[in-house]
Amino acid sequence: MKKFTGLVTGLSRVLNNIAGFCMVIVMMLVVTNIVLRVLFNRPILGTYEYVVFLTAVMIGLTLAYCAIQNGHLAVDFVVDRLPLKVQAVIDTLMNITALFFWGACVWQIGKYARSMAVSGVVSPTTQTPLSPFIYLVAFGILALSLVLLVKTIESVQKAFSFSSISIPAPNVRAVESIQKAASQ
Repeated sequence: MKKFTGLVTGLSRVLNNIAGFCMVIVMMLVVTNIVLRVLFNRPILGTYEYVVFLTAVMIGLTLAYCAIQNGHLAVDFVVDRLPLKVQAVIDTLMNITALFFWGACVWQIGKYARSMAVSGVVSPTTQTPLSPFIYLVAFGILALSLVLLVKTIESVQKAFSFSSISIPAPNVRAVESIQKAASQ
């Protein structure tokens, strides 16, 4: 399990680095376009399309790393007050639900990308094929699904590893806030 977790984490980091590179390219493209438009009245043809493509890829590729970092929003102030075993069961159910949802999204986005490739759909200005960008977004969501699979396995292990007596987990954020307020 540790090897699989390490593989998924490594893949997520690589995809996040690629997304960071896409962000740098978008910034350079926008700045270059503005400079060329202002100084030489010669903007880069299709800048808007390239920015849209790269932004979609950037978002798709960062989802898995964000999930690894627990960066997605979670409303857990009620769940934090429940026993650890119940928390683990709820975590398992949420992860399974998310895994099925995002797995279905990967499947449908992949089918959509295939149909775009077969029909030869291209962007209007630059005539760039759309399917490679859609496939990259699907791959990023596949990586997110792998992260959710790891989290599901971990939450199932937690659900079955506790003793029969469960103690409610302290709300770490609340404790940290209290300690910070007390120190000021």
